[in-house]
Amino acid sequence: MTASDASTVSASAASAGSGASGAPGASGAPGASGAHPRFAEALTELGLDGLHDRIRRFPEATRTAAEAAAAVGCELSQICKSLVFAADGVPVLVLMDGASRVDVELVRRELGAGKVTRAKADVVRETTGYAIGGVPPFGHRTKTRVLADRSLLDHDTVWAAAGTPHTVFPMAPKELITHAGATLVDVREQTA
Repeated sequence: MTASDASTVSASAASAGSGASGAPGASGAPGASGAHPRFAEALTELGLDGLHDRIRRFPEATRTAAEAAAAVGCELSQICKSLVFAADGVPVLVLMDGASRVDVELVRRELGAGKVTRAKADVVRETTGYAIGGVPPFGHRTKTRVLADRSLLDHDTVWAAAGTPHTVFPMAPKELITHAGATLVDVREQTA
């Protein structure tokens, strides 16, 4: 993908926050974890209550995956971006590592779609229940097909949005992919 991936960093990786600190559970938002209430509820439904204490909240939202990684203190590729696309008008979520771009043509082929484009902000919110900048990999308003790029498996832990542009959580990539109900694919843009 090209320029549109720069803005998609805000989709999930940006939610990693930009503050230098991020105390778990430090939040004025509903729920002790600081996660978006819908996401906090999803964690409980999935039996992941212990994750509430591992959510980090940052004072300011980040705008790039690099800022998110710096705030968390991890490698750029450990940020899990949750990117919403429209495949022939049907929303699909793609989980991608923060250092990579999505190859839209590979997504199109994977889905057998005629056309794949980035979803507009209103479609992202309507589909997931979250604003761009805070879309988590699971816990969405509607059931959406999810593709996870294999590059996420390169690390023991990845960091993803917890439903707001200020909160993130750590999880083993295999576990994250399982909870997201994702299909493991290769849709990363290859560099020359």
